[in-house]
Amino acid sequence: MIDFVHVADLRILVGAPIEIGQTAMGLRRVIPILGGEALGPRLHGRVLGAGADFQIIRPDGVTELHARYVVETPDGTRLYIENSGLRHGPAEAMERLRRGEPVDPALIYFRTVPRFETAGESHLWLTRHIFVGDGVRHPDRVELAVYQIK
Repeated sequence: MIDFVHVADLRILVGAPIEIGQTAMGLRRVIPILGGEALGPRLHGRVLGAGADFQIIRPDGVTELHARYVVETPDGTRLYIENSGLRHGPAEAMERLRRGEPVDPALIYFRTVPRFETAGESHLWLTRHIFVGDGVRHPDRVELAVYQIK
């Protein structure tokens, strides 16, 4: 039996999308990460304004997400996070998300797999487990609940 342990809720502030255009893979976009916070029973800190989400909106409407960013904990430990995932839903709702409009989160499948790197001894446990994220996209932020798979 697999157990899931809540690690933290991330609130990641994002900037306006930078659209590269239609490539052979799909519509390429880069979403700047401006800051935010991580609050939870096992991890807390601030999201630094040093990252982006590199996205492809595939021809089938599915968005492939590849975010890279840094969380700094209160003791000064920095965590490099690579977070890959998928987001999809009804075409109309996905188009509203693409335009930066609010969408009912119940309409959207948004799951990720964050991976952590750190030099901080107290947070090495993050590099030794698998994590999953359950996300919600808002016009100005992404909210991501992160769970450790035990």
